Amino acid sequence: MKKRKIDLVVISDVHLGTYGCHANELLSYLNSIDPKKIILNGDIIDIWQFRKRYFPKAHLQIIKKLIDFSAKGVEVIYITGNHDESLRRFSDTTLGNFSLVDKLVLELNGGKAWFFHGDVFDASIQNAKWIAKLGSYGYDLLIRLNRFINWFLIKMGHEKYSLSKKIKNSVKKAVKYINDFEDVAADLAIDNGYKYVICGHIHQPQMEKKSNKKGSCIYLNSGDWIENLTALEYHKNRWKLYRHTEDRLTAFYADEELKSMDYKDLLAAITIVEKIK
Repeated sequence: MKKRKIDLVVISDVHLGTYGCHANELLSYLNSIDPKKIILNGDIIDIWQFRKRYFPKAHLQIIKKLIDFSAKGVEVIYITGNHDESLRRFSDTTLGNFSLVDKLVLELNGGKAWFFHGDVFDASIQNAKWIAKLGSYGYDLLIRLNRFINWFLIKMGHEKYSLSKKIKNSVKKAVKYINDFEDVAADLAIDNGYKYVICGHIHQPQMEKKSNKKGSCIYLNSGDWIENLTALEYHKNRWKLYRHTEDRLTAFYADEELKSMDYKDLLAAITIVEKIK
């Protein structure tokens, strides 16, 4: 199957190492595209909840696939988030086509695009990190419970149901937080003269024009690979919000070598770095 050519792909909030991560779906998506640049906008690896006893093969395949992209000339930029904040001590590190940063500004279509994860706006993380971490464990348990419920619903011939979405949409404070997050990000982008502002963090995929008295910008959020299974694609000066449940092609593995590698081989492949000649 021919891969789709894309100038730029933005992915965030994959949360590798947690039970809620849809690694197989993300791998299928990555195998279906031919990007020039990949921006990983935070919380790709969930270091907060990292467990040696749970990091399945599919999660390793994602890391190996990203390494393969970089080795083949694709620029891969990893922007740190709150769940992988321990990587911030290595910010501004570059290795070949891979770089690690805290934020990024690119020139796109005659304007500046500002990329950052978005946790800087979250007072609960900045001022009471232990509360935020406790909440993340509760969220992971909710996702696991939701998977069991959905398994039962599918067996009964019913559609899947999202408990976390229902809770978020029914709690006025959660809705207000999302709206405030988007407005603050857009206002700061307008103040700094950015045409686009691209975030992650709140797991809410979005493409929307935001305006205030000073001007306007395009606010974008790449969503997540826990519930929404979404990514942002930029090609030929146009943005698109990719939704895996709606836009996916027939699932396939373009990389048969990656599929056939066992757990030990995958682990060795992503931890052994060849000497630069």
